[in-house]
Amino acid sequence: MKRVSLTFRLSMMFVCAVVAVLVVAGFTFDAFSRHHFKALDRQAMTEKLESIRQIMDGEAGSAAPSEVVLQLQALLGAHQELSASITTMGGKAFFATPNAVGHPATSSGDLGNDMWEWTAGGHVYRGMKAQVHLANETEPLTAWLNLDITSHMHFVEKLRWWLVIGLAISALISAGLGWLVARSGLKPVAQVTQVAASMSAGSLKERIPMDSVPRELELLVTAFNAMLGRLEESFARLSNFSADIAHELRTPISNLRTHTEVILTKKRAPEDYEENLYSNLEDLNRLSNIIDGMLFLAKSDNGLVLAAKAKVELRSVVEKLFEYYQLLADDTGLKLQVTGHGTVYGDVTMLDRMISNLLSNALRYTPPDSTISVKIERLGKTISLSVENPGGEIAEEHLARLFDRFYRIDPARREGATNHAGLGLAIVKSLVEAHDGSVACVSRDGYTTFTISLPEWPAD
Repeated sequence: MKRVSLTFRLSMMFVCAVVAVLVVAGFTFDAFSRHHFKALDRQAMTEKLESIRQIMDGEAGSAAPSEVVLQLQALLGAHQELSASITTMGGKAFFATPNAVGHPATSSGDLGNDMWEWTAGGHVYRGMKAQVHLANETEPLTAWLNLDITSHMHFVEKLRWWLVIGLAISALISAGLGWLVARSGLKPVAQVTQVAASMSAGSLKERIPMDSVPRELELLVTAFNAMLGRLEESFARLSNFSADIAHELRTPISNLRTHTEVILTKKRAPEDYEENLYSNLEDLNRLSNIIDGMLFLAKSDNGLVLAAKAKVELRSVVEKLFEYYQLLADDTGLKLQVTGHGTVYGDVTMLDRMISNLLSNALRYTPPDSTISVKIERLGKTISLSVENPGGEIAEEHLARLFDRFYRIDPARREGATNHAGLGLAIVKSLVEAHDGSVACVSRDGYTTFTISLPEWPAD
């Protein structure tokens, strides 16, 4: 089934609205016209009945019957569409105009202000009746007034047909105008569609200009431009990530190939082969670490890293890691200290890896004979763990990218660092996010502090 276009829908809605307004206006005008003609007819017959009463009572002239008849003829004879008759209670005619017509049977209770309609001989009539009294006569008479409204009804019918024709023509014109208006109004949508259709990896910098966008589409265009910005940023990161992966893998693979080529140039002693194998093993371990880190981050990006959360005391995790890192710290005269306590809702294995990466990073960049401090404290409903070490300050422009993959502040460190691929802080961020926490870095006054905030274990 073919889908209806938005332009067609808007045009039909416009047509329906116009037709609805015209139909209501037409019915209102028709009802008003009928009411107007009916009011005029009632007024005319009421005035004639009042004049008949005055003539019959002798107020308008002689009270003699012959004079009354002459006055009635003068009053009613000039109106071809108006006919009248006056009868006694017994039904005897006292007066009748030449064009008098029969009247429908009405109940004896009908009052003089009642007006009724009937059809006879192809004509439509309206009529009224009233009781009148002839001067010096006690018996009342009944005056009948009948008005031929056939011409009025023909006019109303013709007017109705013209309204129907006008409605049809207006509907067609409205359909055309609605289509033009909808097509013109939807041009910004077509522009958005055109830009979206032309999007490619090389044209993500394009944006839809906001100058000609109507107010109703501002949010849509703004959201679309923001989406393009996010796509551009994500694509740039993906491109850089691919380049970083190739760069990181190139060094150990190049070392493996070079060592192997050198060792195969001639026959050597078993000790030489053993030394080469140890060197190759170091590069293979580096490759393995890079691949493991990349696999972990890929799982984290797809929501596959799920923490088996339980009650964990952070101080015990830190003290256990201190036992492992103390040997490395002793070689450079570093001191490790921890203060505070805190119980979190997390995965002990992931928390161990998270804190281990931060301690390893601190040990790598802390000057000899210094102190690395780990502080645990409760802040509201979260537990904060900060790792602080002295050393060179990190420039502000680097802080926002410290947790990016393969990012290093010093480009010279990209070569030759066989044990560190630049994935440690990225893994820390993924582990923290898996625990619904946050991580940040502050570097000032000769100290660098990494702070992790994790949900507190709910109180019993």
